[in-house]
Amino acid sequence: MFSKLALKNVRRSLKDYGVWFLTIAFGVCLFYVFNALETQTVLRFLAQNPRGNVVEAIQELIGILSAFVWVVLAFLILYASGFLVRRRKSELGTYLLLGMERWQVARLLLAETVCIGAAALGAGLALGVLAAWGLSAFTAGLFAVPMTFFTFAVSIPALVKTALAFAAIFLLVMVYHAFAVSRCRLIDLMQAGRVNETLPQRSLGASVALFLTGAALLLVAYAMLLTRGLLRVDALFWVMIALGSLGTLLFFRSLSGFLLRLCRSSRSLWYKNLNLFVLRQFNARIQTTYRSMTVICLMLLLAIGITASSVGLNNTVEQMAETACPWDAELVVWPEEEGGTVDVAAALKEEGFDAGQTCAAWLAFPLRQGAHAPVVARSDYDALAERWGGAEAEAFLERERAELVSDQAAGAASLSCWFFLADYAGAAQAGEDAFLQAVGQLSHTGGYTYTTRLSIWMDLMGTKVLVLFIGLYLGVVFLLASAAVLALQQLTQAADAAGQYRVLSLLGAPARMRGRAVTAQVFLAFFLPLSLALVHGAVGMTAANAVIAEVGRVDAAASSAVTALLLVVVYGGYFLATCWGSRRILRASR
Repeated sequence: MFSKLALKNVRRSLKDYGVWFLTIAFGVCLFYVFNALETQTVLRFLAQNPRGNVVEAIQELIGILSAFVWVVLAFLILYASGFLVRRRKSELGTYLLLGMERWQVARLLLAETVCIGAAALGAGLALGVLAAWGLSAFTAGLFAVPMTFFTFAVSIPALVKTALAFAAIFLLVMVYHAFAVSRCRLIDLMQAGRVNETLPQRSLGASVALFLTGAALLLVAYAMLLTRGLLRVDALFWVMIALGSLGTLLFFRSLSGFLLRLCRSSRSLWYKNLNLFVLRQFNARIQTTYRSMTVICLMLLLAIGITASSVGLNNTVEQMAETACPWDAELVVWPEEEGGTVDVAAALKEEGFDAGQTCAAWLAFPLRQGAHAPVVARSDYDALAERWGGAEAEAFLERERAELVSDQAAGAASLSCWFFLADYAGAAQAGEDAFLQAVGQLSHTGGYTYTTRLSIWMDLMGTKVLVLFIGLYLGVVFLLASAAVLALQQLTQAADAAGQYRVLSLLGAPARMRGRAVTAQVFLAFFLPLSLALVHGAVGMTAANAVIAEVGRVDAAASSAVTALLLVVVYGGYFLATCWGSRRILRASR
């Protein structure tokens, strides 16, 4: 009986379970995608690098962040469960009035939780598998990974981990439902109606003063950020954060009197449709919700800033690798005996790396120790400039802090080490493999060290993958949390305003006009904090791009596109679901 009643209640209450279902599905999708890293094309490509352990570092950090994400999602789902219990107080009271025991009501809620949870878990996992494939394709193109590494795969460990994590959340929800039902009195359940909380209306002068003060604080914070930069974390940095947060709070607090008076000055706007009702409703609510709007605005700023900054690093890797190693391979050899001579090219050829056949350009030359600094002979410098350009030759001198001297002066100086520089001919990976295999057999020549452009590129790309994945993970989490809290807040307010909309219906307001009024209220709640967050984000990204530009070109187009896509999918999805849910609540209350 309980199973049939639970399924019937779930079908009948889809309007109530919509946001709860959406939150679980998004959470499951997000949790799976970032715990299925072993299937990522980029990570499997990076795992080839024998000199780095960036893949293990990324996986460990994702594991740590997953615990944080689990806590955030558990809070959101419990918060949504509280909304469901509150929405259905009258229904639960009716069950008690008809003779059901409290444990039976709690059992009914548990059965409903299992039904909707299992459906959301299945939908989220299916969406997560597709999203993981899409993210793999996106990052493969972003990092120019060979398509031979791109395959469609499902991570069984990630599926199991996700299912267990959300099973634990559902268990918490069940405990919460049982606790909530056990503490409810029948009279409270049957009289579940509420009256909106109101505060004394602030005068226009006070609202304008608050608005101007908040704007001034924000401008000061913006100026400090743009002049000081993003990386100077000192006492003034926290002052800047405090000014920006306080300015945001005062901005939303001032709207309770400022926005209403401003709209009343335009009679055509004030008396059009139900604008008078909508603005008064918004004005009454913002007096108690301006703190939550401030927090949501700052969370949206974090989501936008983290996502855009992480994606904006896209085009810096190749430039950094080019600067760090202008040639494909660099080998430095120190002779076994002081002042000894080493034929590096011959030693490499002996081990299977023939520079004459494998390299498009190569050069071996000694670095000698002068009286005050290392020295390079003029003929070696000219050969270096001829093969790789004068700028690279100058950069080499600057890097080694060496001086350019005549061949005669260099010959009189003591030998320090030998350099071997080369650019591969043909496929870079084939040349890299041959070079590394030969270098591994050079122990008989004395001490040596080497670096290659490809290995530097792999290390830098690993760092960028770390930044990108962590940025996307945290950005989507903050975005999901902001949208879910707003959605639940608006659905609660829609339920509280059901009686007022019923009065509007009795007064003759058409259903379409009432629906537009609901949409307008949800729109104001969702897009006022987003608008200010976008302004904050534009200033913050200007400062962040200045930092990124110091090491390479900023990929502003990709960062903007990815951030906008996430906003449309997650934030826009919650906005549409909230509009639909609010309208359903008000239609059902007629």
